Amino acid sequence: MPGTALVTGGSSGIGAALVRAFAETGHAVWFTYNRGKSRAEELASSLADRDVRAFQLDLGDWESHRQLLTDLPGPVDILVSNAGLGSKTVEHYAETAQEQDAALLHVNATGTLRLTQAILPQMRQRGFGKIVIISSVGGGITQFPGFRLADGMSKAALAHLGRQLAAEMAHEPIDVFTVCPGAVDTPMFRQSTLDHLSVQDRAALISSLPDQRLIEPEEIAELVLWLCSPAARVLRGAVLDASLGLGTNPGLLDKG
Repeated sequence: MPGTALVTGGSSGIGAALVRAFAETGHAVWFTYNRGKSRAEELASSLADRDVRAFQLDLGDWESHRQLLTDLPGPVDILVSNAGLGSKTVEHYAETAQEQDAALLHVNATGTLRLTQAILPQMRQRGFGKIVIISSVGGGITQFPGFRLADGMSKAALAHLGRQLAAEMAHEPIDVFTVCPGAVDTPMFRQSTLDHLSVQDRAALISSLPDQRLIEPEEIAELVLWLCSPAARVLRGAVLDASLGLGTNPGLLDKG
């Protein structure tokens, strides 16, 4: 039965696809944004016939966490931790390389941990919960030479968090999964990887990927939605490679 879903980082990319997927299946959806207020308002407006609300959250600011928890209309049945910084978007969050590395770990890893710790007690009290952590194939599954170390480290920490939570709650009715997308057609991936390439180099990179294409955000959203169904419970604790196979053959990028 549909319940309430909290999606962090829901104003664009995978997050926006998640908001739409949960809303279209009858869930009440609360999603967060940080700097994308206009995008968040536009998304909520497009789903005005559904129970969809947007809330501001800076995942690395504890006062912002407190405000979100105060503002939420009720308990959360499904928590999808999608918000985070990437190798390029972190440049808008901090100035120096050292500060950016610290921000990647602080926001992606510690921020997700803190929000999960805040939501988890109410799930335990109510005897039900689904937690889906969005990591990345880089760090969560494998590694790619030349990619930013702190970014991959933060995604590896998220994969560990998912496994550890599942291990600790093996006898509780709360399911935890970690999804590690590959090259998804999102603003973050375009900024970090595609935008600085020539037309020819961009085409070569995409042709080197599995299926010779980018993954659509809706494909990841469909997977997450299924993970929140009863049929997925046997996968509790799984760290899922959602990269079309790039995680099993990371050398494809070197051949592009």
